[in-house]
Amino acid sequence: MLNISGIREGYVIDHIKAGMSLRIYDDLKLNELEDCTIALIMHAKSNKMGAKDIIKVECPLGAIDLDILGFIDRNITVNVIKCDEIIEKHKLTLPKQIKNVIACSNPRCITSIEQELDQVFILTDPDRVVYRCKYCEEKYSGRKIFK
Repeated sequence: MLNISGIREGYVIDHIKAGMSLRIYDDLKLNELEDCTIALIMHAKSNKMGAKDIIKVECPLGAIDLDILGFIDRNITVNVIKCDEIIEKHKLTLPKQIKNVIACSNPRCITSIEQELDQVFILTDPDRVVYRCKYCEEKYSGRKIFK
């Protein structure tokens, strides 16, 4: 039997599509957290989803930026834990801006030439989930172009 203990303070990211937790681990830059415990549970049985992934992160609150999760999948649930108790269930929404998650497909974009520039996309149409490159206005609408 798999036993992963509860966390004192941090986040439980639940209802992740099976197999997506490693991508989320990378996008949230969880490898950069120091003195934090992270548990990835992959392909757990779920009555609702069939199979799902879960990420438990024991860290100080505010140590990770959860906004990107709304871009990846708004069906993900985030429980905020403090003193061993769920203090909040974080509702995910589309972020107004995303940075370094998708790459501009325009070969003439400054981000293609200046590699150290952040890939920044601004939400321009929330109804159709359309983001535009901050630098060249190239449109991104739904094709997953992860870095």
